[in-house]
Amino acid sequence: MFSALSEKLESAFKKLRGQARISESNVSDAMQEIRLALLEADVDFKVTKDLVEAVTKQSVGSEVLLKVSPGQQIVKIFHDELVKLLGSEASALNVDPPQRILMTGLNGAGKTTTSAKLASWLKKQGRRPLLLALDLYRPAAVKQLQVLGQQLNVPVFAPAEGEKDPVKAAKAALVWLKEQGNGIAIFDTAGRQDLDEELLDELKRVRAVVEPNEVLLVADAATGQQAVSVAQKFNAAVGITGLIMTKLDGDARGGALLSMRQVTGCPVKFLGVGEKVDQLEIFHPDRMAQRILGMGDVVGLVEKAAEEIDEKEAMKLAARMQSNKFDFNDMLAQLRMMKKLGPIGGILGMLPGMGKMKDMIGEDGDKRMKHVEALILSMTPKERQRPEIINGQRRKRICNGAGRPVMEMNQLLKQFEMMKKLMSNKGMMTQLMGSMMGGGGPGGPGGMMGGLGGLGGLFGGGAPGGKMPKLPPGMKFPGKF
Repeated sequence: MFSALSEKLESAFKKLRGQARISESNVSDAMQEIRLALLEADVDFKVTKDLVEAVTKQSVGSEVLLKVSPGQQIVKIFHDELVKLLGSEASALNVDPPQRILMTGLNGAGKTTTSAKLASWLKKQGRRPLLLALDLYRPAAVKQLQVLGQQLNVPVFAPAEGEKDPVKAAKAALVWLKEQGNGIAIFDTAGRQDLDEELLDELKRVRAVVEPNEVLLVADAATGQQAVSVAQKFNAAVGITGLIMTKLDGDARGGALLSMRQVTGCPVKFLGVGEKVDQLEIFHPDRMAQRILGMGDVVGLVEKAAEEIDEKEAMKLAARMQSNKFDFNDMLAQLRMMKKLGPIGGILGMLPGMGKMKDMIGEDGDKRMKHVEALILSMTPKERQRPEIINGQRRKRICNGAGRPVMEMNQLLKQFEMMKKLMSNKGMMTQLMGSMMGGGGPGGPGGMMGGLGGLGGLFGGGAPGGKMPKLPPGMKFPGKF
């Protein structure tokens, strides 16, 4: 997501390097490239026009700050305008009484899955979510919500068998809700097809019955130029209070995110970043702006690590790595920690300057992780503890058990030795831990993530980690870590 846009923006900013002053001429050339990049990313024409004009107005004639290139200065200006466009700060979900959330959107946007994701997120916040199925058109929609609710241990309302009227179903849902007692109700409505006026009118009547305090529009990030009309129609019909953008883990251009936020004036509240029910993230405008500009989302990665990884186990692994006791059991532990964070492409996309590597690796990184895990699991306990005993005969047996070619085993052994050598260098290890997470050292978030650093070589990269890029004056990575 946004990788093509990020590359084109970077290219435009590079052309301003070396200029002593930001002139109307060089800004105009750069802004033309930026305009085209935004339009190609499916950002709405008017939204693009307003953003480019705002950046141009602030840039032309401004003095280049000491030790800062014109490119950096315009990056700073563009970043600030982008944050304004995206909403300036994260928007909290309104869970005040009556604690009712109405989920709306087009067919195929992922409303039912997103409803379950929202329920999962609320459970993690210590809340009691309730799921209510009001999609009476899509085959098996009710059953899907029931299955997801069962997985999450969340109560689910199902309309009476044969019920075809969503308004009657909504009234029955409120009766059920009263019987359930306190809880945050999430109403999963039917998808609207091509903004059909009759279906939108039906949604209005459902909204009148439910009386929600949140009406969330679930939108596919690949919606494209249709995003503006979709957002406007739903907003006019039911009064949207927030947006949830789904499928941001795909290769969609992503312009819908920028367009819908600006056109509706409603905040983006969450992002769907995968198919699993726990892959829902709070939307942070400043972090998204930095990701679009290729600066990653280090704070988001630290938060994900803190949520998914056992800190004691991570610290124990890091200590073993520093004491030169690294073996294949440790490598396996590293792999499993990394898998908890999601697809390797998503992790790399959150690290500054790693966008191109993410695109090069693609899905191959996740496949490679599975192959490495299979090879390690085919080893005996003794072989994992003492890799030096793995001779030609043992390699062949391991590969037969894993179903992988001997060449991959040879590569794995070479990479293991490279990683072990790196981990035995305490100075390098300390630098790696700090640099990957922007400081922090072994005792902070950097230390918790440090145990993952050595895996870089498994995916075709060179030495893992790296220092944070210098940001233009006035910019900083958000949050404390």
